[in-house]
Amino acid sequence: MPHIVIECSANVRERTDLSALVASVHAAALGTGVFPEGGIRTRVAERTDYLVADGDPANAFVHVALRIGRGRDLATRQRAASAIFDAVCERLRPASDVSPLAISLELTEIDPDLSFKSNNIHEYVERRKAAHA
Repeated sequence: MPHIVIECSANVRERTDLSALVASVHAAALGTGVFPEGGIRTRVAERTDYLVADGDPANAFVHVALRIGRGRDLATRQRAASAIFDAVCERLRPASDVSPLAISLELTEIDPDLSFKSNNIHEYVERRKAAHA
């Protein structure tokens, strides 16, 4: 964990490099020290059918859904969410300086009784690190 979904209106692509946004968010999550490298998954979900505020086509949104496993205290969750939100805002600052853009982030904890996983990525990450050492 975490699963990070950057949901955005399609017009955001015209204003920023979405691949760079994904990379910035991913790096920020890793930089918190809260999440294991092999568990971070970051992706974009562009929305083509949307209305924002008064419906003006210039309006845009970016919402980051940060879903994490349970067990971290409130201060740790706030620190991680804040670091990721700051990275999003910094990456989007050039766009928000010149166009209407709503930016939000919500952190939710995943119910462990209803979450099923199969993940061997941790092993591969460690092997690649060892091979480069």
